[in-house]
Amino acid sequence: MYEEAGAGLVYWHPRGVMLRRVIQSYWEEMHLKRGYQLISTPHIAHARLWHTSGHYQFYRDHMYTLKVEGEEYVLKPMNCPGHILIFKSGTRSYRDLPIRYAEMGTVYRYERSGVLHGMLRVRGFTQDDAHIFCTPEQLPEEIAGVLDLVMEVLGRFGFREYEIDLSVRDPRTPKEYAGSPEAWDRAERVLVEALDAKKLAYRRMEGEAVFYGPKIDIKLLDALGRKWQCSTVQFDFNLPGRFGATYVGPDNRKHEVVMVHRALFGSLERFVGTLIEHYKGAFPLWLAPVQAVVIPVSEKFMAYAEKVHRALRDAGIRAEIDRRNEKMGLKIRDAQLQKIPYMLVVGGREEEAGAVAVRSRSDGDKGAQPLEEFIRGIQAEISLV
Repeated sequence: MYEEAGAGLVYWHPRGVMLRRVIQSYWEEMHLKRGYQLISTPHIAHARLWHTSGHYQFYRDHMYTLKVEGEEYVLKPMNCPGHILIFKSGTRSYRDLPIRYAEMGTVYRYERSGVLHGMLRVRGFTQDDAHIFCTPEQLPEEIAGVLDLVMEVLGRFGFREYEIDLSVRDPRTPKEYAGSPEAWDRAERVLVEALDAKKLAYRRMEGEAVFYGPKIDIKLLDALGRKWQCSTVQFDFNLPGRFGATYVGPDNRKHEVVMVHRALFGSLERFVGTLIEHYKGAFPLWLAPVQAVVIPVSEKFMAYAEKVHRALRDAGIRAEIDRRNEKMGLKIRDAQLQKIPYMLVVGGREEEAGAVAVRSRSDGDKGAQPLEEFIRGIQAEISLV
């Protein structure tokens, strides 16, 4: 973040972008396997869209607006209205459902400067948003599928402990909530049954639901036991009606579609910040933005170091070379401080043997290995995760 650019805005440096790319590639792979369709929506939209959605009336204080040719536009604070527009782009039959849209969508929200906090609370961030459009009968299976996906993805990143809140309406104030009491009862029942079926412990938080639907919030516990709000699953009894989002049922009549909001990471910025805290920067090999650094003993062996570097990159290993004219011990120390998983020292003996002297971040000196053997070993280590 840079003071001259404004508060609450994250600038991703090369290694950060590589980490982001690894996370996003995995995210896309998991969603495509589970029948999601990837979409992308613009960063701005005309103010009338946000009037229709209700955000202009209820969320205006958190939105950035701008004038374009005398008309008002909004930097999107949410991805959901754009997803509904895509859903409504054609007539939908019950046979088409469920439709699952997913987007790594960057959004912008005004937060007071006093609450901004590193990567964890910012004004511009990327949500791993998804919206499921389905029939009431499909809800139990869809919610169960979302919970399975949440647990699989969080487990992949090393999170094994969570706290789960089930936020429901306060039945004493029904007028404060969109949707009928019957719809709320059905939605709450589906969430409870899904959590019980997965044997997931949760706290029932009465009166903590947002006005448009009940939700499940999952708070991660990092290596130090601190809580971080990330994953969420929410019903929406508001937007489908506002936008007239319907499907044609077996009775050939139009029915309002059931809409579920869902995020696994919450925001990519917060999730990466949480990962850094969780691993204290020592990322597992598959996730590390730099998996190996090549360290030549002296400039005389730079050509061989370049050859090793090319071989690693050709094998799909994320590698760098330390080209500085510094002592080898300092380079190794710096790589250790940067928590790079493998350091490959190369000099005359290694060049002659076509080898690398391997040093592990966690296990120390592992001795010399033929380069091809090291590559096979690191590839196998990555694939085990």
